[in-house]
Amino acid sequence: MLEADLKDYFGSLSHEWLLRFVEHRVGDPRVISLIRRWLKAGVLEDGAVHPSDEGTPQGGSISVLLSNVYLHYVLDLWFERVVKVQLKGEARLVRYIDDFVICFQHQSDALRVEDALRHRLGKFGLTLEPSKTKLVEFGRFAQRDASKRGRNRPETIYFLGMTLYCSRNQKGNFKVGMRTEKSRLRRSLSSLQELMRQVRHYVIRDQVSEINAALRGHYAYYGIAGNLRSLLKVYRATERYWCRMLRSRSRDGGRLTWDTFNQIKERNPLLRPKLRLPYGKLQALAVL
Repeated sequence: MLEADLKDYFGSLSHEWLLRFVEHRVGDPRVISLIRRWLKAGVLEDGAVHPSDEGTPQGGSISVLLSNVYLHYVLDLWFERVVKVQLKGEARLVRYIDDFVICFQHQSDALRVEDALRHRLGKFGLTLEPSKTKLVEFGRFAQRDASKRGRNRPETIYFLGMTLYCSRNQKGNFKVGMRTEKSRLRRSLSSLQELMRQVRHYVIRDQVSEINAALRGHYAYYGIAGNLRSLLKVYRATERYWCRMLRSRSRDGGRLTWDTFNQIKERNPLLRPKLRLPYGKLQALAVL
């Protein structure tokens, strides 16, 4: 599997190529003119506007859409129409905006595509980030081959905030295991703690409403089958920090025991983890 990362993607897009891609499907010159002006909007710094010659405007509402159009022509169509027909085995590209992984059946195909990919991206002003781009042996035979090389387990892959690892289901068959990536987990816990500090002096009902809104968003994104343990870590850490925060609200806050805290939780429950996406929906990420 090829784990790839693009260096400064949003700041490297060629305006000339992007407009050519858009003109391929859009014939209205007014729309093209509007997009051209969006791209040239530039950045406001210290009261002065600095026009941009490449890249999409940071924070612009059109940036994500245009970025997807760019990689659709640069990467998606090239992979489907040019690359796959020349490979010995099967291959699959999974992309979300500028994050993508490519799965291969044969290592020889992966090596050929990695080299061709660098040339393809370079033609359109893009480069791979060397420190975050690597070939990883991943799949049904990865555990066996890792043991031969003296490793306890195969390498893992990081994709869209998740750590992908080799696992097996209850029948002993290979499956892609997923859990929240460690840095994302720390970031989520830090954000929740900051939120609880901000709502520290709210009435308890309003505190719980704000905390549950943040938990709901976290569970919605990371609530994938097999990731319940990571979700429980977030829930329990939130529970502990909320209890400490309530104890510190007044001079006699130290009297808040766990029994009292549990009574508060019964009246104002924290949202418990819930898996949103069953494993069957994740087959797009299954390696070959």
